[in-house]
Amino acid sequence: MRKTATLTTSLLAAALLATGCGSEKKDDSPAKASEASARTSASSEAKGSSSRKKSVPHQVVFEVRGTGATQVMWNGNGNHFEQVKLPWTKTETVQLEGAELKVGVTVSVVPGSVTGPDGMLKPAPCTIKVDGKQVADNQDGKSPKPCEYKLKD
Repeated sequence: MRKTATLTTSLLAAALLATGCGSEKKDDSPAKASEASARTSASSEAKGSSSRKKSVPHQVVFEVRGTGATQVMWNGNGNHFEQVKLPWTKTETVQLEGAELKVGVTVSVVPGSVTGPDGMLKPAPCTIKVDGKQVADNQDGKSPKPCEYKLKD
């Protein structure tokens, strides 16, 4: 019973605070209302424009080398997966927005398998270039890891 009374009192106090009850004098004149509305609108526009900031566009080039055909999955402006003929190159323009400006975005390419000189399957060699500079590779297919890079401004 005591817990119920405490909870009820707490809820009533919170409701009073939320409704803004107080001794504040209200001025309901149309001029004051339009000024307040204009300030709120301008403030919202300023906040909205800052959340829509964009970075400089980056040219990202995904490459998978080898001969024959394989499956390739890459992540740039979205996730993609397709059967390709090697050698394969895909170029995308990536522009960071919003939270990506702070935390970055991972671009990656996961090559399928190709037949190595010894007849064994191995990952196809892959590279990623950002703005003309190579930023990732899988050591000519010697590493089983995909090629990936954290793109940040």
